[in-house]
Amino acid sequence: MTEKANILDEQAINRAITRIAHEIIERNRGIDDCILVGIKTRGAFLAERLAKKIEQIEGNSILTGELDITLYRDDLMLKHGTNEPLVQEVDIQHDVTDKKVVLVDDVLYTGRTVRAAMDAVMDRGRPAAIQLAVLVDRGHRELPIRPDFVGKNIPTSSDERVVVSLREADNLDSVTIHEK
Repeated sequence: MTEKANILDEQAINRAITRIAHEIIERNRGIDDCILVGIKTRGAFLAERLAKKIEQIEGNSILTGELDITLYRDDLMLKHGTNEPLVQEVDIQHDVTDKKVVLVDDVLYTGRTVRAAMDAVMDRGRPAAIQLAVLVDRGHRELPIRPDFVGKNIPTSSDERVVVSLREADNLDSVTIHEK
């Protein structure tokens, strides 16, 4: 794959996180009864950054958790008889019942990962609401899932790949489009 375009640099990612943090606070009229749940790996890092930003803004910390959703893609059908993402680990130490859960992920594409994450959250209790925050919405939905908070909409073709690099995992912050 070759890099086609650099869409977001470190400053743009920081601005997007700041904007999303303000939008989460505004939509939920504060952070009472809210939980940020990051979808591993990069969604969890983004959730940590959002939590820090929200604490700076509000002066109070927000509850957080993580979900590990592993996509086996081509070998899902062979190993597990399904083409759906599998939830490998749920690390939510707080009761989600009657809470506003904000799922956080790096890229929203088909919606299948988010659907699996919603199922995992629902298995833990009945939240008042589930909201979705993504750094990048690239389109091509296969399920009727829409993000509530978006850092950047990036229309792509199905032959392109959106690559999110975060310093916690990749030692730099950037969002790029690559051609197959």
